[in-house]
Amino acid sequence: MVNRANGVLTTIQSVDRAITVLEILARVGEAGVTDIAAELGVHKSTAFRLVAALENRGLVEQNSERGKYCLGVGILRLAGATTARLDLVQESRGIVRQLAAQTGETVNLAVLSDGAALYVDQVAGSSALQSHNWVGQRIPLHATSNGKVLLSGLPDAEVQTTAGILRSFTPSTITSSKRLLADIAEVRTSGHAVAVDELELGLTAVAAPIRNANGDVRASMSLSGPTFRLNRARLDEVVPLLAAAASQVSQRLGWPGP
Repeated sequence: MVNRANGVLTTIQSVDRAITVLEILARVGEAGVTDIAAELGVHKSTAFRLVAALENRGLVEQNSERGKYCLGVGILRLAGATTARLDLVQESRGIVRQLAAQTGETVNLAVLSDGAALYVDQVAGSSALQSHNWVGQRIPLHATSNGKVLLSGLPDAEVQTTAGILRSFTPSTITSSKRLLADIAEVRTSGHAVAVDELELGLTAVAAPIRNANGDVRASMSLSGPTFRLNRARLDEVVPLLAAAASQVSQRLGWPGP
């Protein structure tokens, strides 16, 4: 019988040791396997396996002359992704707050992350009663306005594979690839996406793209609230405000404008 608990503990210990290896290299600059093993308090073969795994991911690299290891360019990739998100939130915060104050609705920022919309910032408007905090949560792309905007920045050939399984959440959720592509085409034409009762019954959201200097869709900004309040007439009022706010953030990120 396999002892799964022991297996989990072993995996956690390996992860902890791998992180410690990165911390050691960040502190000392470079180190050999023997030095790393001594600091970890493990056998040299164990340290070598940890370093080899990190090297395969580009997180550490070996100096061919001295045979010692240092942090690899993969660290820069991870740090760059984090910095980019922090820059997005920093550049948009004032605009997001202003939009929430203007409309009274909750404003969210989302980015594409491993086949989902990752929410990176949220400001609740005055009309929000008990707004759900989406920050840090990953939400299906096909069932949200933010997700549709993020998908609109991809070629049609990548939309389905990125969205993954079109799971149904409500009777209004898009579960057809054909319909999803049609919605995405409409987003590209209109410049915004709408999701009415598609993720949750009673929840409506509208989103607009945030672009980088090259004009690529880098993130999405949305307004969300109860469906009874965000009716068609109300959406017609807030969409221009949302589009203008998203455009302001885009220009802060270097987008020259349409």
